[in-house]
Amino acid sequence: MTLTATPVQPDTTNRNLALGLSTGALVWAAASLFYGFQPANDLGWMLTDLGGLVFQIGLLCLLALMIRTQATGTSRPARIMLQVERVLLVPAMVWSLLHAVLPDQRDAGWLAVLDVFWPLSMLGMFVIGIKVAFAGRWRGLARVWPVVAESWAVVTIPAMGVFGPEVGDVVGATHLLVGYATLGLIIAFRPELVRSGK
Repeated sequence: MTLTATPVQPDTTNRNLALGLSTGALVWAAASLFYGFQPANDLGWMLTDLGGLVFQIGLLCLLALMIRTQATGTSRPARIMLQVERVLLVPAMVWSLLHAVLPDQRDAGWLAVLDVFWPLSMLGMFVIGIKVAFAGRWRGLARVWPVVAESWAVVTIPAMGVFGPEVGDVVGATHLLVGYATLGLIIAFRPELVRSGK
């Protein structure tokens, strides 16, 4: 008798990736609401940075989902843009981890080089969100919600500059919940919206 593993259905994998995105957004939103995006103490920095790392892992889940479903389109440039985003995200993740665990190095120049990849990766996600909407491979709310989710940087950073850190913290955390956490839930509950080839 031969035992074979039951293959994971595409909807199950897509749901799991979507829930990974929602979880990451929820964790970072909670840390940011509690400590702010510019915490006042080392513990706050560590937990906010680690929350940001969990969010970035959630973004990797979203990118994996987009790659699986060819969300940005089937052309070579459309596929490459998702891989470029992964490349931008990795040094940003390294920054999040090192910034969390090396408090005496937080202002070091070498770490600042990695910090540049955080905003670059978020701007890359914004471009991808627009591309998903125009490509039309995802349907319904799954097609338009990436633009909402991935506008985080272009909404939150100006809000912090104009209204100050207290308002900016609330705007940023709320945007994570309304944007990325909701996008993950939309796909988790309606995975047929992102099935490729339909």
